[in-house]
Amino acid sequence: MTGLETIKTAEALLEAGLIEAEALETLRTVTQRYALAITPSIAGLIDSRDPQDPIARQFVPDPAELVHLPEERDDPIGDDAHSPVHGIVHRYPDRVLLKAVHVCPVYCRFCFRREMVGPQGNGMMSPAELDAAFGYINANPAIWEVILTGGDPLVLSPRRLSDLMTRLRDIPHVKIVRFHTRVPVVDPDRIDAALIDALKASGKTTYVALHANHSRELSEAARQASARLIDAGIAMVSQTVLLKGVNDDPAVLAELMRAFVETRIKPYYLHHPDLAPGTSHFRLTIEEGQRIVSALRGHVSGLCQPTYVLDIPGGHGKAAIGRNAAEKTRDGCYSVSDFNGNDHIYPPPATGSD
Repeated sequence: MTGLETIKTAEALLEAGLIEAEALETLRTVTQRYALAITPSIAGLIDSRDPQDPIARQFVPDPAELVHLPEERDDPIGDDAHSPVHGIVHRYPDRVLLKAVHVCPVYCRFCFRREMVGPQGNGMMSPAELDAAFGYINANPAIWEVILTGGDPLVLSPRRLSDLMTRLRDIPHVKIVRFHTRVPVVDPDRIDAALIDALKASGKTTYVALHANHSRELSEAARQASARLIDAGIAMVSQTVLLKGVNDDPAVLAELMRAFVETRIKPYYLHHPDLAPGTSHFRLTIEEGQRIVSALRGHVSGLCQPTYVLDIPGGHGKAAIGRNAAEKTRDGCYSVSDFNGNDHIYPPPATGSD
């Protein structure tokens, strides 16, 4: 059974029937270390009878989170190395991240910013910090796109979001605004007319990147919330993390990508899991990921193909890490693999001569 309140403690997990009593003490330790929040919408998707439930695996704490490996990092993708002012990450020339808030409606157990988000995290940017961030954006005309992330920017009230968007409206070189969020999935009723108006208040071309990792997350309510955004003229793309025990199977991943496309959301990035502390139980090898992604090619519509990427630790940016289907041969041609795994020479040999 689940209630109408967001689950925020190990005791509430037990009361909701999402954990066994013998796990309570250990999970108290986990939740003291890493934030916990499970909305009623997500709790309602969890099959508590299935010990391998892919929704529970993403949101219910696990004792494995207390295992920290030497290669894991508090800042696994190197945000701090590219932060000229508080709340801004300027890793690529034409775009910046604006991390206005470090609070989320849910906390993923594999979060790469888990050391920064939550009630004990970096909180919300102060007015002075926001002034400095917008001053930086305004002073750098190469910035074409501003990506609001965090945290989840859609936890902000419509009034606060509208204030931020109004400030971006007055910066002419910013043409694109993008929001990274889980809200349409984890709190779909929040996507109402007031919030949509706030998202569009900049007057810029606006995108919403929706994070979901399993097709069951795209409930009817989530699809309707996404439809409200899209029907209002906001384009949507997807972000997914390739996670052991959640979607590390070609059929499961294909079902998710098709569900995105059916919802008018274009699959965008499939992330290799980052080296965040206490997340080794979610990680698979790059070779395993490449096999899964390669299995989609040719068997699932091109509309359903995400780009498999790795955020290189240390702040060096994303790299596409899917298998290369074309390899140069010694004679200057290419060996190209088709979706069945057969190799072909390009350009093909001449069939005859004069």
